[in-house]
Amino acid sequence: MAAAAYLFPPDDLSAEERDRLIVEHLPQVRLIARKIHERLPETVALDDLLSSGVIGLINAIDNFDPRQNVKLRTYAEFRIRGAILDSLRETDWAPRMKRRQAREMESAVARAEQRLRRAPEEAEIAAELAISVADYRQRLTDVAALDIGELEYLREDTETPALIRYVASRDDESPGLQLERAELERLIATAIDGIPKIERTVLSLYFYEELTLREIGEIMDLHFSRVSQIKSQAILRLRNAIGKRWPGVRA
Repeated sequence: MAAAAYLFPPDDLSAEERDRLIVEHLPQVRLIARKIHERLPETVALDDLLSSGVIGLINAIDNFDPRQNVKLRTYAEFRIRGAILDSLRETDWAPRMKRRQAREMESAVARAEQRLRRAPEEAEIAAELAISVADYRQRLTDVAALDIGELEYLREDTETPALIRYVASRDDESPGLQLERAELERLIATAIDGIPKIERTVLSLYFYEELTLREIGEIMDLHFSRVSQIKSQAILRLRNAIGKRWPGVRA
């Protein structure tokens, strides 16, 4: 039975059972890799992400302990995504110009918000940068992939606390760090309440409902590239809002 794999520690798995679990969870690797790949430049090969994801899956199966009361699928998702993101960080695929543009756009959002005393609209942010709305949207598209990894694990599901306990070290379980995590989550929730409705909707569908940008575009009757732009702008707003209250997050 398939469930039998969850009843004993990984050291007791036979080679056949281990292979079966790997094959069974390969669709999970493909789903996560495709979701990340759609936010990356065309120069990044999907096959490279899949290879890293498979390594993360194998690592998850070899280190999974069902006695920790966490589902293998949940733990595997954490390790698969982590392996893919680590591979991207190691290659430093994002040009410095893109990172500089992202910082400039974030600063423009902060200046416009301070001047207007409200969440600025696209045209107002573009004016702050002295560029057209079309150019601003293109920059949003260009920097869309830079937010990979940001807010990825701040989803309100019942298994998250168990997963945090499962992967945390003793230091991570300290009351001080738990308090910081709770405060950061509160700040994020407050910041989300202050952004435009369309951006809240995109963030909710993407991070909480775990839909792809294309699926969100179909629901909202928008091109997926426009959804990507809206998501990027929302992230810029959140970084600005949280950075003012918790400067260390901006870095």
